[in-house]
Amino acid sequence: MGRRKKGRDISGWLVVDKPAGLTSTAVVNKVRWALNANKAGHAGTLDPEATGVLAVALGEATKTVPYVTDAMKAYEFTVRLGQATNTDDAEGEVIAQSDTRPTDDQIKTALGGFLGEIMQVPPKFSAVKIDGQRAYKLARDGEDVEIAARPLWIEELLLTDRPDADHAVLEMTCGKGGYVRAIARDLGEALGCHGHVTRLRRVWSGPFDVEDGVTLARIEELARTPELDDLLLPLETGLADLPKVTCTDQGAARLRNGNPGMVIAHDVEYGEECWAAHDGQAIAVGRFKAGELHPSRVFQT
Repeated sequence: MGRRKKGRDISGWLVVDKPAGLTSTAVVNKVRWALNANKAGHAGTLDPEATGVLAVALGEATKTVPYVTDAMKAYEFTVRLGQATNTDDAEGEVIAQSDTRPTDDQIKTALGGFLGEIMQVPPKFSAVKIDGQRAYKLARDGEDVEIAARPLWIEELLLTDRPDADHAVLEMTCGKGGYVRAIARDLGEALGCHGHVTRLRRVWSGPFDVEDGVTLARIEELARTPELDDLLLPLETGLADLPKVTCTDQGAARLRNGNPGMVIAHDVEYGEECWAAHDGQAIAVGRFKAGELHPSRVFQT
């Protein structure tokens, strides 16, 4: 018999306004402790020095993490022009410098080349796996890391401020898997001056906005209290980007047992992925086929 996990069976989402200096895993562990939850995970890693939206899923909400991870996200970040680092951020060693400084118009023109679907090479100091090992580990060991380019959709990339000749503040909206550090690196190369990230903040991720974020200090202050429970968003929040269908009573009973169940659907195409609700509560996620939902994930509520 498997060992029972310690903690409460509590489900939902907590939007954390992550501080700099902590890994995403450390934040999740702190949230799990504060809520005495038996299961927790996050949707989309932030680098230790990055701040902003880190959506933490508890209990059954962890089954909805892939739908938030796949959603669009927005970032605000500052690029230091004139310097390249081995990590593509301010934590690394400077490996190249330039006295060239682009104008605002030159930056805006270069940003146009990053819109739409691009091919991006992740930073050498990243969690990408190469032959089963993390790229950052290989890079730290001094190995010459070769990482294949991967597609990334960039919806918007804007210059929002130019504090001085050495810095540019940008806003980006992009799809899954984007590395802001790589954007800074590649923009610097495109401008002929090098570049790296000095500040990074995620302002929203799918349905979660930084304005709804709770600071870690507040979480620690409210730890193990009903007041912290009250800050949880429902499991269903993580399904905001999927179409919704409604179960019949019989359909809900069948879906709870992992079987296809009858649903009432509007504007949902055959084979489309969607989620089924009964009395407003999520029952399952699956594919809609001929009046039934064929479940791939079932929520134990």
